[in-house]
Order: sequence, then C-alpha cells, then structure tokens
Amino acid sequence: MEQLIASWSGEVVISAFDADSGAWIFIAIHDTTLGPAVGGCRIRVYPKPRDALLDAMRLAEGMTAKWACIGFPLGGGKSVLAIPGVPEAECRGRLLRRLGRIVASLRGLYACGPDLGTTPEDMAVIQEETEYVHGWDREHGKPVDPGPFTALGVFVGIRAAAQRVFGSSELAGRRVLVQGVGDVGVPLAGMLADAGAEVLLSDLIADRARSLGHELGASTVPAGAVYTTPCDVYAPCAVGATVNAEVVPSLQCRIVAGSANNQLDRPDDAEGLHARGILYAPDYVVNAGGAISLPMLREGRTVEAVRDRVARIGQTLGEIFDEAAAAGESPLLAADRRVRSVLEQARRSR
Repeated sequence: MEQLIASWSGEVVISAFDADSGAWIFIAIHDTTLGPAVGGCRIRVYPKPRDALLDAMRLAEGMTAKWACIGFPLGGGKSVLAIPGVPEAECRGRLLRRLGRIVASLRGLYACGPDLGTTPEDMAVIQEETEYVHGWDREHGKPVDPGPFTALGVFVGIRAAAQRVFGSSELAGRRVLVQGVGDVGVPLAGMLADAGAEVLLSDLIADRARSLGHELGASTVPAGAVYTTPCDVYAPCAVGATVNAEVVPSLQCRIVAGSANNQLDRPDDAEGLHARGILYAPDYVVNAGGAISLPMLREGRTVEAVRDRVARIGQTLGEIFDEAAAAGESPLLAADRRVRSVLEQARRSR
C-alpha cells in the first residue's frame, strides 16, 4: 500500500484500521484546487485492503473530474470502508461514527455523502460526529436521497447520446439495458419506460430485476448475458470496471451511458469503444446528478432548481460529443481535456 500511495497523483491519503469491526478506513483526497473535497462514502467487502485503497483513489480522482467538468467549486475526495463481512447494526454504527470523527479532524478539507453500500440514514449516524456530511437534512431530520437526481442526469445523458448517434433524442422504441436495479437503476428504468423505451433489466439478485420488470412491463436479462445482449444503450448502474478489454469486443450496443463510477477498467477501454463505433458518455459527467443535488439541497435550493441544473448535463455532454467528433476521438479525451483546462485556469488565478 505504501508504494501505491507514493505513486498516486493525489494530495492526501488517510488510513486507519478499526479493530472493533475488522474494517479498513481509507479517505483519499485527490485535488482541492477548486475547493474542499466532497465525495461519497463507500462500504464494500474487498479481496484485500490494497484493493479498497485503489478504489478510493480512483473514485477520488473521478470526483475531481466530475466537479471540474460540471463547473462546481469543489474538489475530489472519497472515503471507502473495507469491511470483512456484513457487520451487525451496532458494529456498523460504531464504524460509521469512527469515520465521522476522522472526517471531523480534517476540519472541512473533506465532506462525505452516500455512495455504494451506504444510505442517507448512514449519513445521519456520521453526522453525530461531524458537520461535514451530505445526504441528511439535519434541520428537518429526514434523508436526502441523491439517487433520483443521478438517474435524471443519466436519463438526459442517454437522450444527448441518442441525439448524436441516431439523430434524435427520442427514446421511444429504443432498447436500453439497465444493469443494476438499485437506488439509481430503479428510477432510471422508470423514466425510460415512461419515455417509451424498451427496457431490459439485469441484476445479480435476479428476483429484484424480475419484480421491477413486472411493475414496468420490462424484460429481464441474466447477469451473465448482459454484454452479449443486443440493445441500443447499455447503462451500467452497479459496480465499476464492467467495460474492459474482455467485454468491449462482445458489446452489442451503440451507446454506453450509466451511473456506475469508473465504468472503464482502464482509460484505453474508451479507445476500444471508439474503434467499434460505440459512443461512450464519460461516467463522471453523465452520473453527476446526485453529486449536484447534495450541495444544492444543503444550501436550501428547491428541488425544481436542482432538477433544472441536473438537466444541463445533457448540454454538457452534447458539447463534449461535438468536440470529440470534430477531433475524431473518444469523448473521454474531450472530457479529460475540459477538466484539465478548468483546473489549470483555476491554478493560474490563485
């Protein structure tokens, strides 16, 4: 892990071992050029602590790109709790409070929010120890769920991608495969069905996909058949790295646009998609809706204002697609260039 930290381009790594739960706690702060770091708290079982640290670093870097690309004055950070197994409720609460005390010690350098494996209710527990938390309305004692806003951003992103590929943003009759029917996949599937799309659903918990499919009139796809199922849009909405060198040649879609963080196993996988004529919506842009919602709602902005701001993701992606098409390159290269430009301009103005 020491070599991994030494080789990273980020600013700060905090690590701690929680003997009570057997969990490793990692906070990775990648870049605070634009402002204090904000990024979700992820809880997962990892093969090794090093894998959790690497995930935290990659996710933090993605948050830097996300904030820069959508024009928010925030930096990139992420916290990861690598648990050995599902903890009991009391043990989980103690672990979350331990994280809260570490976040509090950073005095605003990093603020966390819900992510894969955590909920707004978890943020309420962390908030017992620190004010630097998003996802729980302390004043009214209620959760702030970013999932529907993330789904809205992915939905408008899919429409922008459809406009580029098919010449129309209309989704009626388009086949969209949603992989992962959780906090984002469920509302996204609903929006797609309402828009007239032919929705295909897949989840590692097959009954979950079947239940939602029955509700929406959607078909289900076995987890092992996702990458070879013909569709117009593949929307990865679960774990990352599902688009890799092994999968890219098998994909039967025209567009990849989903909510999962770090959808590409390696940046080169974007070139593989581009070579096959598959349009990739950079994940840190298309999935930014939830990130947008948390600070705006905490500032007291209305839901309507947040939705309007999230809808602008479609415009941002359209600009990225246009720039990439003009240069004959992957949209990821155009998006990364935009991020570098924002950060460099901010550094020059300091």
